[in-house]
Amino acid sequence: QVQLVESGGGLVQAGGSLRLSCAAPGRTFSSYTMGWFRQAPGKEREFVAAISRNGGSTYYADSVKGRFTISRDNAKSSVYLQMNSLKPEDTAVYYCATDVLGDGSYLRNNFWGRGTQVTVSS
Repeated sequence: QVQLVESGGGLVQAGGSLRLSCAAPGRTFSSYTMGWFRQAPGKEREFVAAISRNGGSTYYADSVKGRFTISRDNAKSSVYLQMNSLKPEDTAVYYCATDVLGDGSYLRNNFWGRGTQVTVSS
């Protein structure tokens, strides 16, 4: 069992920045690929970004490419999402998850956090 806890969400004006964090305490963190997803009201959950186990490879949805950066610190068992140039359409609950692949798919029985709200005002 892996517990994931997201933080860093909030209210920001369009054009602003936020940095989300996802802590996953445990010695097995480095064995997981990690990813971020988001879900806006009335919409399906969508893939945002993924990162390989050692952080050497990163993948992004087209909608966030060039604005968002995913990173990880295995020593701190944490993954991050730096979000710049935020737009109102980025408003959603953001979730981190384990076992996420570069195409946005994920393994069955992976682990998810409870999410953190990001609201971007126009």
